[in-house]
Amino acid sequence: MRGTNAHLDPPAYHPVQVRQTFNPPPLHYMPMAQQQYPPPPPPSQPAEAPAPRKKIDWPQPVRNYVQRSFEPQNLLDDVPRSEMEVKLKATITSATDSNTLETIDWDNLPLPQQMIRAERAQAAISWQQESVDLRMGGNGPINTRDVNLKKRKSQEIGGDEDSNSHPPWRTTNNRNALEDRITFDKRQQPFHDDTHKGTSKFQKNLEKRQKRFDGGYKSTYKASPSPEPTSGPVVGTCQVLEKQYFRLTSAPNPSQVRPEPILRQTLDLLKKKWKKEGNYGYICDQFKSMRQDLTVQRIKNEFTVTVYEIHARIALEKGDLGEYNQCQTQLRALYAQKLGGNPVEFKAYRILYFIHTSNRTALNDVLADLTTAEKEEKAIKHALDVRSALALGNYHRFFRLYLDTPNMGAYLMDMFVVRERLAALSNICKAYKPDVKLRFITEELGFESDGDAAQFICDHNGQHLLEEKDDGLRFISGKAGQIFEAAKSQAFRKVDIKGQI
Repeated sequence: MRGTNAHLDPPAYHPVQVRQTFNPPPLHYMPMAQQQYPPPPPPSQPAEAPAPRKKIDWPQPVRNYVQRSFEPQNLLDDVPRSEMEVKLKATITSATDSNTLETIDWDNLPLPQQMIRAERAQAAISWQQESVDLRMGGNGPINTRDVNLKKRKSQEIGGDEDSNSHPPWRTTNNRNALEDRITFDKRQQPFHDDTHKGTSKFQKNLEKRQKRFDGGYKSTYKASPSPEPTSGPVVGTCQVLEKQYFRLTSAPNPSQVRPEPILRQTLDLLKKKWKKEGNYGYICDQFKSMRQDLTVQRIKNEFTVTVYEIHARIALEKGDLGEYNQCQTQLRALYAQKLGGNPVEFKAYRILYFIHTSNRTALNDVLADLTTAEKEEKAIKHALDVRSALALGNYHRFFRLYLDTPNMGAYLMDMFVVRERLAALSNICKAYKPDVKLRFITEELGFESDGDAAQFICDHNGQHLLEEKDDGLRFISGKAGQIFEAAKSQAFRKVDIKGQI
């Protein structure tokens, strides 16, 4: 009977456990009877609510920066808006994390789209240079010029006196030295080194030169009371090699003044220290002290000339026009006495210096003193060619001369090469439109590489003027006229330097 056998019949259903979650079923399906369900998990503790994010009160310059980034006239066609927004967020986030929101100059910070374009340009330059080297076997016209661009160092000129080898620029015949006209007017007073400033990569070393008299030293010299004034030159008795410079306020004490034999030993020591340590503050102080000892003893001979020449070269290398100017003024008087030295080398420096200061009157005086033989000397001929190239507006010739400057004249040319590059670039913008290859700018303006040329353009707010095209990176000269004309006008403002020689 059915009722009797009910316990033997299979159940009409399969028991199913109640679902505890809303997760979807597994992709591999199994019959309901074969599925095994884990026991329900214990009830989880309620998650703690996240701490409310602190609201940042953005400074107004940051808000203005964001607003400028999205202004239609500042958007760039080749920079997608999404990419620009990512760069903008990264810039502000970085400033926030480093606590520099209040210190960054947001008004002059490049916009994010300009940053992106500049990064692309730098990447393109690197890629282009590598590809040029591969295609041309390392003989490209820019990166492997035959011109030696390494500037001559002062260490190379101030060698040991006991050496028998003399550098080629020390071949001046003393008979060629002229008696310079010496006029003591206000223009001849030395000026300070803080009047010279630069803007280009080549002048970044001048702007950042070592602070004078830093990294001091311990002198073994001990001051003693000054004696009563005496007539005639002082005869020094001090035997200390290193002596700190002090401005004299009374008659010098012989025990504080070094005689010439000691000064010669001091010069040998200073040349070795300069070559090894390069501490300009210390070296400049020591040379000023030597010059003072020579002056109070009225020592004027070939050794005196050597001291002033070496100090002048070191000052040139470090961009210290104040000390260079003082040395050059004294050298004029020493050369007039035909005491030896290298008058041709330094007369060439004077020509370049007056070109830098735009002192036409003083430059004409120097030119009037030149003999026919001096005009044929390599250094002076080069300086005269520089003057001629600038007078004729021949910037192509000027930058060829810049890359082949004898002696240490390149340090002087560095002081005015930026303004001449701006003038040349302004002319290029008028003559070449709509654009030119960046390589053309590199070659015409005497840059060492395409990267230096691009950096120069970016330094003068021309990031948006560099575009990558099928044939490489190009400078959009057609849109750059006003920018570089204004930069040229600013660079050619009157050079206000106190006390020109």
